[in-house]
Amino acid sequence: MFGTLIGLLKDGVPWIGVMDNPALDEVWAGAPGIGATRNGETVRCRPCPDLASAWLYTTSPQMHQGLNFGHFENLRHGCRHALYGGDCYSYGTLARGRADLVCDSSMQPYDYVALVPIVEGAGGRMTDWAGGTLGLGGDGTVIASGDPALHDQAVAALGG
Repeated sequence: MFGTLIGLLKDGVPWIGVMDNPALDEVWAGAPGIGATRNGETVRCRPCPDLASAWLYTTSPQMHQGLNFGHFENLRHGCRHALYGGDCYSYGTLARGRADLVCDSSMQPYDYVALVPIVEGAGGRMTDWAGGTLGLGGDGTVIASGDPALHDQAVAALGG
């Protein structure tokens, strides 16, 4: 599902994000102090304390080819279900409490800067695969989780 992403960094860290999905007539926003919203309604991630219960989204398994594929497969095999497609909308699905993890690689800052404030504003966490803060630099890996307890398990499964 395509979308337009607009993100603002503060001191090099994602701070405000907007995702517009015109085909679904949905606008998502996230920022400190307001949390995360979908069409003006507050959204929250759902609890999922263990990897074996998690629903995982990724844009495509092909994006993990090469050095990252084995790490992604380790995470995928540890999850209850894996679903493909969705692109940026998968992160909204997570923020809305309808998924537990989103794992992507080969990403650029324009792919994720707007999504970090939405996911984190909904109560989730979003880092690189090693658990590091996302910003303008990085290795292009992204892991987002709705439950902070699940995040550490996902990072460990990815070899971080």
